[in-house]
Amino acid sequence: MKRGVTIVSVFLGNTLSALGIGGFLIPAGMMMGGATGIGLAVNHYTGIPVSAVLAVLNVVLFLIGAAILGKAFALMTIISTFYSPFILEVVQRTVPAGLTDDRMLATIMGGLLVGLGLGMVLRVGASTGGMDIPPLILKKKAGIPVGVSMYAFDFCILAAQALFSGLEKMLYSIILIIIYTTVIDKLMTIGTSQMQAKIISENYEEINRAIQQKLDRGTTLVAIKGGYLEKESYEIMTILSTRELTKLSGLVMELDPKAFMIVNRVNEVRGRGFTLGKRFLEKTDAN
Repeated sequence: MKRGVTIVSVFLGNTLSALGIGGFLIPAGMMMGGATGIGLAVNHYTGIPVSAVLAVLNVVLFLIGAAILGKAFALMTIISTFYSPFILEVVQRTVPAGLTDDRMLATIMGGLLVGLGLGMVLRVGASTGGMDIPPLILKKKAGIPVGVSMYAFDFCILAAQALFSGLEKMLYSIILIIIYTTVIDKLMTIGTSQMQAKIISENYEEINRAIQQKLDRGTTLVAIKGGYLEKESYEIMTILSTRELTKLSGLVMELDPKAFMIVNRVNEVRGRGFTLGKRFLEKTDAN
């Protein structure tokens, strides 16, 4: 079941990304990073279709990546490597003139579709192939952080396009990059963000029991010492959803109106009760 969801997400993600690139960004003459950016530069100087350049580049990088990074990497990347140039060619043949003549609209819609598509692929742990591969190789062989080398490659690719694209297109491309990176970040954390609450109160034992019994949430007691009175006590730490935050606040204020509560948003929580099912243990079994 999980593998089926992954495969569907990779196909759908690549399709949405190709629609954004072929239906909006390429017809608008936008600058892009990654393998598509290389394809745009090659297309400008040689006339070779972007999809053809993307296909050759993806296959070459896939073979290099598979040889160096192993079979597990190859299995996660093979769909994107061969499907993305195919579906991009289909989109370009279907709408050769693009879906809009408005460059700003093309930037916004292209950025949204590319961000949504790449985010779907990355969210299920798959790779988009292409220029994702060299940074992974450099990380393994030279210890260079993936983010550093990825930004360096993108900068060089954008610089090559800037020679023939002009300042205005470069400014639009900056907007494009901001849009699709923001969408990817949001999609990667959707449904995983939670609220972390830290409660300091003299009635910590009563509040601790109430959270467990009335909110059905786990708690952790952290030993603390007051900075002014130097009184030793315990801080209650718990993770809960945004909807439950109002209930928690009401519960705490009911038991101790003077309680001190700190609330933070956390992007992702893993473990029992979140990515793993709940498991209730008798206190004698927990030791």
